[in-house]
Amino acid sequence: MAKTVADMTTTELRQLVSSVVEEKLMQLLGDPDEGLALRENVRKRLLRQKRAVAKGDRGESLETVVRRLKLV
Repeated sequence: MAKTVADMTTTELRQLVSSVVEEKLMQLLGDPDEGLALRENVRKRLLRQKRAVAKGDRGESLETVVRRLKLV
């Protein structure tokens, strides 16, 4: 049975709105990279990052990057 907006929790409503907005943006803007070739070195880097994240590695913290780049 379909759920009405009145029956949704705040979290469910937020998820619904988020997915609708994302879907509409993709319809309007599309994927700007669609059809472009992915260089081999970029593909390998993305695969390494994917494996690292799967193992729990999340990279540098925002604070570390801000300090390293002297953004403050």
